[in-house]
Amino acid sequence: MRQDVVDIMLASTSNIESLQSRGVFSGSRIIPAFRANDTTDVWGVIRGGNYRATPSLPYSGTDLTRARAELCLYSMTFNNITEADTATLEAYRDFRPKARAAGKRHFLEVFNPNMPTGFTAAETGMFVNDCITRALASLTADERPEFLKVAYNGPAALEELVAHDPTVVVGVLGGGTGTHRDTFELVWQAEKFGARLALFGRKVNMAEHQPTFIKWMRAVADGDARPVEAIRGYHGDLANLGLAADRSVDDDLLITEEVLIAAAER
Repeated sequence: MRQDVVDIMLASTSNIESLQSRGVFSGSRIIPAFRANDTTDVWGVIRGGNYRATPSLPYSGTDLTRARAELCLYSMTFNNITEADTATLEAYRDFRPKARAAGKRHFLEVFNPNMPTGFTAAETGMFVNDCITRALASLTADERPEFLKVAYNGPAALEELVAHDPTVVVGVLGGGTGTHRDTFELVWQAEKFGARLALFGRKVNMAEHQPTFIKWMRAVADGDARPVEAIRGYHGDLANLGLAADRSVDDDLLITEEVLIAAAER
């Protein structure tokens, strides 16, 4: 918050309330946002839990009338399983009037399937795009999400989603950890192929020094640095701070996420 580089701070309903109570957002341009739901495929923080082994189901424990921010995140996961996907869509239908009644705006997160589908990577992107299009087709103008948060499934899928309806703002989620080159490359490619937001959690959280990492993410997003330059700059900043990097510069320059390799900047 003091760094004033990000645009939105997303956290759980309880953590946003705690930050609001301490006046953290007072006088700040940064928008607080809370998680309106927690689908079962993201219950990975439950030690010993086995929830990711079954198709995603909708769940929300948040009372929208009591949440302390105007903007919230709503998540959905489609698995090409009729019963589970229908339950997901119906839960989103029921959420929207509650959000409007509580004076909340929302942005929509759509994860890739959490179950095996037999799809190729390209087919996964097209499947998710079609699911998003179907979900949004049921909405009137005042029900629509402020923007989308989707997995990056390569240039073709992203460009298709962006071109389908130019009034829909598309953002990408960060996914797994990987190398820092993966992170900067994802930001660079996503913007190149039409995304306008990067909504990252783990990739930031797992960095050696989060404020410095965010600074270089923003530089890439704003076109002030290329991915390779950002890696070298970040490692230089770590050295100046007296911090040891988790990987060597050479190792951190590697792209490890398959979806990023074909369109990577050489």
